[in-house]
Amino acid sequence: MVIAVHPKTLRCCTFYINASHFRRNLSLWSMKKEPDLESALSRNRRWMVNNQIKNIILRCPNQVAPVEFLQKKFKTLDLKGKALNWIKKYPCCFEVYREQDEFFCQLSKRMQCLVEEEEAVKDSQEPVFVERLAKLLMMSKNQRLNVLKINELKRNFGFPDDYLLRIVPKYSDMFRVVSYTGRRSSMEIELISRNPDFEVSSIEKLAKKEGRGPRFSCSLPPTWIKSWERFREFDSSPYISPYKETSGLIEGSVEMDKRSIGLVHELLSLTLWKKASILKLAHFRREFCLPDKLNVLLLKHPGIFYVSNRYQIYTVLLREGYNGSELIEKDPLVVVKEKFGELMQEGLHEYNRRHYLMNLEKKRKKGDLTVRTEIRKRDSNEEIRERDDDQEGGGLGGIFDAEERKRFYKVLFDDDSK
Repeated sequence: MVIAVHPKTLRCCTFYINASHFRRNLSLWSMKKEPDLESALSRNRRWMVNNQIKNIILRCPNQVAPVEFLQKKFKTLDLKGKALNWIKKYPCCFEVYREQDEFFCQLSKRMQCLVEEEEAVKDSQEPVFVERLAKLLMMSKNQRLNVLKINELKRNFGFPDDYLLRIVPKYSDMFRVVSYTGRRSSMEIELISRNPDFEVSSIEKLAKKEGRGPRFSCSLPPTWIKSWERFREFDSSPYISPYKETSGLIEGSVEMDKRSIGLVHELLSLTLWKKASILKLAHFRREFCLPDKLNVLLLKHPGIFYVSNRYQIYTVLLREGYNGSELIEKDPLVVVKEKFGELMQEGLHEYNRRHYLMNLEKKRKKGDLTVRTEIRKRDSNEEIRERDDDQEGGGLGGIFDAEERKRFYKVLFDDDSK
């Protein structure tokens, strides 16, 4: 018996198999969704684009940027639509004025105050930045790291943009910039002298404070019996400091895996939000002697780490750093950045309220709808808008459905002149 298969049917079957295989691969990369931790991952994305716009304006002459110039930068910010419409949605953050038929943008006074506060915090945090940088170098194999790779994670650690000029030359007894190949891309920061006080990990510091031996903490529900059993078996062997030399450790051994887990734990504890991109961490695989399949190793320890693929960016988060969706200990820089987020939300609410009243007045004049119907619509729309902001990080990079993206940009960049 011969069965004839149409080519279109074959192609559909092939696509279905490939799609299923792709979904299985994705499932191997992430854990079961936990709403609190997913919320923690999305919260600081609300102001990410506005923070980049702020930095662009600060680099412009007299800290004033032509809106046309910002429009050109929108592609690099992964945004569509009119820059003018976007900026007008945040009147508490940005001020727009017109001069000779051209629009210009500058920071609001309240925003300028936050920028000054952030700079003051960075100045006071300089010793902390020095310690973090030294710790990163001490964990590396050759006591040096590529500058370009550090730049990928500098905002995770809170380093200022000019840390190469602000910190490295000032502490020349600890750091130096080298390039053994002579190429600019191979420029590295090298540690000259080790400070023994910096060689204490966060796990060892907590153990000393509580008067016990160093060990990992597990943040899982008691009902996860098998996971708890695996964690206890893993934690029963001696703790290996990430600052210890790896020369005596065998790749793939239990001891090496334990050292790798301790190193990722220490890296995350040094970050502002106790989280980092797995892809960016993997860029340091050779320098930190991490395994090739870092994601697989992290997924084996759900009690220590939470792995998510939110926004299609695979991120690892340190569980012990959070209570629900809130950071337990907030870095002073995080406090300032949260003020920026609150200011942004305040401006967005003000913009939405003002435009609602304008539209309501227009409809009243036309006699289209009764006031009572409009109030019900407004309450419903406000609830949906606030929920979308919370779940999708203000719509920045989190909308992958085509229809949802079309609706979002239509609302966000609706031309005010219409």
